[in-house]
Amino acid sequence: MTAPVVVVGTGIAGVSAAEAMRASGYDGRLVLIGDEPELPYRRPPVSKEVVRGERDADRIRIKPEAWYAAHDIELRTGVRVEAIDVTARSLDLDAETAQPYERLLLATGGRARHVSATDGIHTLRTLADVPRLRAGLVPGAHVVVVGAGLIGSEIAASARTMGCEVTLLEAAGLPLARLLPTVLAEHYAALHRAEGTDLHTGVEVSSITEERDGTVVRAVDGRSWTGSVVVVAVGMQPATELAEAAGIDVANGILVDAAGRTSAPGVFAAGDVANIPSALLGTRHRVEHWQHAQHHGTAVGRAMAGLDVAFDEVPWCWSDQYGRTLQVTGWPSSGHDVVLRGELATDDFCAFFLDGDRLWGAVSIDRPIEVRTARRWIGEEARLDVSRLADQGADLADALVRDA
Repeated sequence: MTAPVVVVGTGIAGVSAAEAMRASGYDGRLVLIGDEPELPYRRPPVSKEVVRGERDADRIRIKPEAWYAAHDIELRTGVRVEAIDVTARSLDLDAETAQPYERLLLATGGRARHVSATDGIHTLRTLADVPRLRAGLVPGAHVVVVGAGLIGSEIAASARTMGCEVTLLEAAGLPLARLLPTVLAEHYAALHRAEGTDLHTGVEVSSITEERDGTVVRAVDGRSWTGSVVVVAVGMQPATELAEAAGIDVANGILVDAAGRTSAPGVFAAGDVANIPSALLGTRHRVEHWQHAQHHGTAVGRAMAGLDVAFDEVPWCWSDQYGRTLQVTGWPSSGHDVVLRGELATDDFCAFFLDGDRLWGAVSIDRPIEVRTARRWIGEEARLDVSRLADQGADLADALVRDA
């Protein structure tokens, strides 16, 4: 009997890959394994609507439970893969059983970087993290968030919405510094403060300890902050342990080609854990955004079904904070020239980031059409007329240089 295709990871990359395999004609046995006990769910709402109590787990499912049976997908939740034997093409599971595979997809995502989680110290990556954290987010509670990236900023905004007093600590000089160029990161720093969040930047945390009066966060320079709740949101670590132990090539994620193939025969990787080549960038990159994981999982699923695939997509992500929707596409950098359409002061703008006449990135608040256009232009390596782009009265399309 032919061994099944096995997908390890029940996040959006794994589910999208399984769906794509079926849609592409693969009709063999297909097993989807995840270590979380939950039915697969969408992760972005966890730090927003779910932690605020506006949605429950059933409202963020990737697919209804019946979908898996309808597509003949064996969904196995709460099962941990302990090891991969790439020679025998077999997985060791936590129940001390072996699971053979014909082809294997590693869609293992990542885990929150964290200190020990105790009563007053939290991380927020999975649904299992929510109940204990939400119990502490009551009006008047003092919440200290360590890390002002996307997740930390969203948690801070959610806690403020829930009536908490919030202190937000960031090691860099500005919030969202890994994602936004300086002028826009400064805008978000002002937004946090205008909403009542006590933002401190340049904070190198030396310790977090639980004491009689609360949980104390201490900085190297001697400053300290005490909260009833402390949330550590300092990024994620790609879950490469299985691949590394199996001898699969790893460097800032699992190294894959444009079809998602790893260095081991029959083994693929997709989503947050995959380090992929980009012809647009001329180098490799690893992307930690929802839509990338969805689209990359779909592409790799098609490749595993035998189709010809070469994935090279311009990244795009969004974040909801204080009632504003931030969207970022491409690879904006502080070294680029910036053309702003709209007004920062009114939170109605799209900033375009260029090197000469080549567009590399765009950041917008509440201008989805412009950021979608920018994403398409980046992928097409389009050339732009900067003076037309800067003309607020001109149509955006007029900025595109069309060859005669």
